[in-house]
Amino acid sequence: MSATTSTSLELGAERAPGSDLPTGRLLRAYLTEAGYESVRMLRAPGFGLPFLGMPVLLYLLFAVLIAGAATRADPQVAKYLFAGFAVFGVIGPSLFGFGVVVATEREQGLLRLKRALPMPMGAYLLAKALMAMLFAAIIMITMLAAGLSLGHLSLTAGQIAGVIALGVLGALPFCALGLLIGTWATARSSPALVSLVYLPMLHLSGLFYPLPQGLQTLAPFWPAYHLDQLAFAALGAPSRGDVLTHLAVLAGVTVFFGFIALRRLERVG
Repeated sequence: MSATTSTSLELGAERAPGSDLPTGRLLRAYLTEAGYESVRMLRAPGFGLPFLGMPVLLYLLFAVLIAGAATRADPQVAKYLFAGFAVFGVIGPSLFGFGVVVATEREQGLLRLKRALPMPMGAYLLAKALMAMLFAAIIMITMLAAGLSLGHLSLTAGQIAGVIALGVLGALPFCALGLLIGTWATARSSPALVSLVYLPMLHLSGLFYPLPQGLQTLAPFWPAYHLDQLAFAALGAPSRGDVLTHLAVLAGVTVFFGFIALRRLERVG
């Protein structure tokens, strides 16, 4: 083998899969992977049905059947319950879609197979993030349809657009947190580890009920609290803290946990 051929092979081996594709084909590759991932999770009964159906069903149970009189009498109560169950809906597919699915696929060797395919770098993770954002959009739209059609919410067009956008983008910090869990956990332990983060965060962030004074100081340590406060602001309800601070915390969570998870994924696959 000539020196020129050997050098060409070495350079080709260092080139990332898909890096030499034209821009149009590269974008199509990303979108195709995202489309397949979204369809796969939507068609999985154990994933799609609970995460898409549970938030709106629980919202209808508590905001309409149990506290219907209070939500009709006080618009702020209606917005409080809507924000809490909307954030609850956004967190689930993001945490479990990364934390459990990535851990399982790592153990099954799917990530090694993906690396051997001529697919762009990052398409695997981007597809999962877009899947979580699609789930968040569906959840927000179904909850808004329920609240607005039953007369328990009164929102402007700008507020509706803002809360949908917030839900979609708000999935990203929990994707990063789920990815970190997925890179450390085994397939068997990942559901338990995700639940150990998921369940305390739901209750200690004050999503569903006012927290006692002693626990209110701990709520800002959870990213769900900051997304909940941003949801209040988007709905035109009173919120605690500054909007820019909440945005900075969520952006920091996304970057920090995402960076650690990606570094670990590079080392262990």
